Amino acid sequence: MKKYVHTLIIAIILIATTANTYAQDNRDIDNYRKPDKRGVNVFEDQKDTISTFEKLHVRMGGSFALQFQGLDHENSGAVELAGLSSNFNLATANLDLDVALAAGVRMHLRTYLSSRHHNAPYVKGGYFQVDKLDFIKEGFLDDIMKYTTIRIGHMENNYGDAHFRRTDNAQAIFNPFVGNLIMDSFTTEVGAELYYQRDGFIGMVGFTNGKLNQSVEENANGKSGGASFLAKVGYDAQVNSDLRIRLTGSLYNTGFIPSLYLYNADRAGSRYYHVLQAATAEDDNFRSGRFAPSFKNSVTAVMINPFVKYKGLEFFGTIEMNQGTTNATATSEALDGETQQYVGELIYRFGQNENFYVGGRYNLVNSQYDGTEDVTIDRFQASAGWFMTNNILAKVEYVKQTYDGYTGLYEDAKFDGIMVEAVISF
Repeated sequence: MKKYVHTLIIAIILIATTANTYAQDNRDIDNYRKPDKRGVNVFEDQKDTISTFEKLHVRMGGSFALQFQGLDHENSGAVELAGLSSNFNLATANLDLDVALAAGVRMHLRTYLSSRHHNAPYVKGGYFQVDKLDFIKEGFLDDIMKYTTIRIGHMENNYGDAHFRRTDNAQAIFNPFVGNLIMDSFTTEVGAELYYQRDGFIGMVGFTNGKLNQSVEENANGKSGGASFLAKVGYDAQVNSDLRIRLTGSLYNTGFIPSLYLYNADRAGSRYYHVLQAATAEDDNFRSGRFAPSFKNSVTAVMINPFVKYKGLEFFGTIEMNQGTTNATATSEALDGETQQYVGELIYRFGQNENFYVGGRYNLVNSQYDGTEDVTIDRFQASAGWFMTNNILAKVEYVKQTYDGYTGLYEDAKFDGIMVEAVISF
């Protein structure tokens, strides 16, 4: 218990220090998604050719989130479940460093100070972003760089649009709900992404080494890694003062990789603590309430995301389909499978500057593997939130999740109840 307390104390001290620094110099960074309410419904960093760079500038920011959980769970009784009570979860905290290095050149680094899975601070990832090439020569390739962005790092990879609305440990101000999607498409791999944004058109191609945990050590196949290819194409337009429309399609495709992390790379963990965990479990299943396909060595995943906002009413959707393989071993045969995920979110924002909102989300996942029965998980969430300021959000959520087609722990399983979350982000 002491190590959790120590981590939380460190987190509070660092965030307080950061807040003091931020108050002294709160200039924003160019081509940068603001970490507060102004960043809601922002996807890729907005491309702006106007540079405010004067000298090297370090912007320190952070996030803090705390939930009260009141959930119940049950199953068929085939496996006894751990008891749940209503209480507070471990507070989570992030520390962000964003540095303007030159005109059109910046760096981002995020550290998880406290998270469900790790009780000690650790780096989530970071990247180096280039929007101008003036550091080579003033005006160099300006006609191209006016629409182009280059991003390189060990970073959150841009597959789909859902990851822009998810909770990233303590950074929960962009998520109108408390939990992320059942099949949480999120990974951090070493690679590079090239963007082209012009007149609402969005294009991106990227490559990574397909690895969450970096190592040069060869595996049993004589390889130390593989490769993943990413691509996105779409259109985003503010049609008039009342209507915005966006539609994107994304691809994540691998050759051989030692281990696939696209659906289980989030080391921060799920917001629904200990749901549907066996009474005999010795360790916390920090991804409780989520689903990850059993693909290990290859996957082809496609995600389509429509977004429409008319005045205060907005719709965000996710259609995701994947196929993957776990290669044969000395003791098991190759396993092929496929999964589909469908999500619909309807949010209504109202009040002065849309400081209040109510919304609902329905999430369905269906998965099939060779020689096994289909399994289905569905979840309904209803949420309400209040932005007390641009930097402070309070939200309450009702959630109900059910499982079908399973045996054992998840046979006739479900959990439901209330979550309350407070978020600070600056």
